[in-house]
Amino acid sequence: MDELYEAVRKKAVGYKVTETVSEYTAEGGTLTMVKQKITEKEVAPDLAALKMLKDEFGAEYADMNEEQLLAEKKRLLDMLKEENYEA
Repeated sequence: MDELYEAVRKKAVGYKVTETVSEYTAEGGTLTMVKQKITEKEVAPDLAALKMLKDEFGAEYADMNEEQLLAEKKRLLDMLKEENYEA
């Protein structure tokens, strides 16, 4: 269940992905890399995934009072900041 949650959460908040494209040429029977392009792309947040998170995993927040919700909001924002620095 944790893997599903993490996959949906990642799609809901967006993420960065690194794409590598390499070009090779055959010289003397061996392949030699002649060009390599590394691109970092940002995948935008997905509203359908966000809705699924809310519907499937949002029940745990229903019983929280305002103070608890604010503390959870701060925890989640701090976690997102850390992930952005690591990405």
